[in-house]
Amino acid sequence: MRDIRITRWAHTLVHYSLYIKEGDVVAIHATPAAAPLVEAVYEEILRVGGHPLPFIELERIEEILLQNGSEAQLTFSSPASQVLAERVNARLSIASRTNTRIFSNIDPARSAIRRRAGQQAARVFHEREQASTFRWSSTLYPTVGYAQDANMSLRDFEEYVFDICFLNDENPIARWQELSVQQQRLVDWLVGHKQVHMQGPGTDLTLSIENRVFINSDGKRNFPSGEFFTGPVENSVNGVVQFDIPAIYDGRSVEGVRLVFREGKVVEASARQGQDFLLRMLDLDQGARYLGEFAFGNNMRITRPSRNILFDEKMGGTVHMALGASYPETGGVNRSALHWDMICDLRTSGEVWIDNILFLKDGQLQIS
Repeated sequence: MRDIRITRWAHTLVHYSLYIKEGDVVAIHATPAAAPLVEAVYEEILRVGGHPLPFIELERIEEILLQNGSEAQLTFSSPASQVLAERVNARLSIASRTNTRIFSNIDPARSAIRRRAGQQAARVFHEREQASTFRWSSTLYPTVGYAQDANMSLRDFEEYVFDICFLNDENPIARWQELSVQQQRLVDWLVGHKQVHMQGPGTDLTLSIENRVFINSDGKRNFPSGEFFTGPVENSVNGVVQFDIPAIYDGRSVEGVRLVFREGKVVEASARQGQDFLLRMLDLDQGARYLGEFAFGNNMRITRPSRNILFDEKMGGTVHMALGASYPETGGVNRSALHWDMICDLRTSGEVWIDNILFLKDGQLQIS
């Protein structure tokens, strides 16, 4: 018998996150580990009158390509991906790896080459999204791999995921709508403001948000979500920031990251663990040393790191920043093959000031 929370999850993704309607063609990407959720989503799309297209991916296929492919093979853009970009109305991605370290021995430069191969299809998806003819959502299905990363049993991790997604509530959609309204008030307040000053243990950083747009991430694109983010003015970032929550990228963990910015660019970088990898990623391309995102985590159900950025960056009372690519809808213009989110925990000690107005103190929002 299917867990009622899987049914609620599928219903919320189809009706709230992706708002599927009759006739919509919907791509579903997952591994076999996510079969219960894929089946539930498939059924729900059929009930709506849509056309679900499941793409079930073997985990090692991409690893084999990255290990053995020539440059021509790594840069090859699949015709199927291009057709999907042009034809589907919606796409659901369900992260469901059983081995989260599968890419840990892959040369980051090869991974970057492979990511660039998907840029053509990504541009089509983005253009269609801007034209309101395409929407997407990403979620994560609990597996042993993710549970181990979080230092939890699989059962405990499943309960954790259900809780932070509001799936223990009879009406999860209502809960996400409440969070959306609360965050929109904050996003509206931020309109017209210019300067951010963040202070905390090992952190004293300023940046500009002048003429930039904050986006309300309320469970539609990311599920779960609970954040509002923008792209800072690229050359405005100055000072130092300390990230004490592990920063995970391509299965690699870097801990105790400390970055010094001058006129937007990282000019000093160190880490207690994984410094060599950090420095390699900063040298990936010209945009990798600049910030593409500045955001506030606002999901109060997430109270502890799980070593998964989909969850950890939403942690209430934290701030996260991403090195590399901006989201164009924020007004950000930084371009990079990198987008690496790092979390600054201000829940016990720290402040964020917006134009000399106290916005966040010790993890608590000061603006109602």
